[in-house]
Amino acid sequence: MNAWIDRAVEAIAAADCIAALTGAGISVESGIPPFRGPGGLWETVDPMEYAHIDAFYRDPEKVWRVLIKDMKAVLDAARPNDAHIGLARLEKMGKLKTIITQNVDGLHQAAGSADVVEFHGNFAGQCCTDCGAKCRTADLSMDNLPPRCECGGIFRPECIFFGEMIPPDALMRSRAAATTCDVMLVMGTSATVQPAAHMPVLARESGATVIEINPEPTPLTGSISHYIIQGGSGQVMNAVLSRLERLG
Repeated sequence: MNAWIDRAVEAIAAADCIAALTGAGISVESGIPPFRGPGGLWETVDPMEYAHIDAFYRDPEKVWRVLIKDMKAVLDAARPNDAHIGLARLEKMGKLKTIITQNVDGLHQAAGSADVVEFHGNFAGQCCTDCGAKCRTADLSMDNLPPRCECGGIFRPECIFFGEMIPPDALMRSRAAATTCDVMLVMGTSATVQPAAHMPVLARESGATVIEINPEPTPLTGSISHYIIQGGSGQVMNAVLSRLERLG
């Protein structure tokens, strides 16, 4: 692994513009379980029954009680880990320009990252389905479900449910980041969910070096990514930053 980390450090040191694509795996170290894969949420909860926008409007109390209430408890307790903090440090060094994330936990912003494109929205905020009033998820009481606005409308998280479109602005900004970076870091994602998984393809086609940091290979490995550093995101970021800082 050390040789691949050295290659990553060389690429990052030489880069003027880095973009990062992050997925659920980056937040596992913060105690947030992934949605897909072994141990993922969708093994125990049917996403079409609880995470589809039609299911929400059909029975919001059921969706709040089974899915959203537990998500709130997990995310309220979560804190940024070394991977989030490491990316924020890369931004402060002037290297990392944009993070494209599939996550809804807001941990990149909590770590100090400023330019974060959220493909699937953010669970930190709520919006009334009637009047559009907004509030923080952390401020909502779970005593009565679903939580209601003063107008009587039902609150829903400001994240994208199945059956909803990716925000056009997020897609446009992601494509711009992917096509203008000279290095793309792909971290903690299975690279199977579109259109996010296409961003490294765009980066490679535009001449960027694509570096994966993942515990396991993905569909990008050996075809789109130039190489993979297999390991936990936080551990790898700590090693990369330590060597970068020694370079001065």
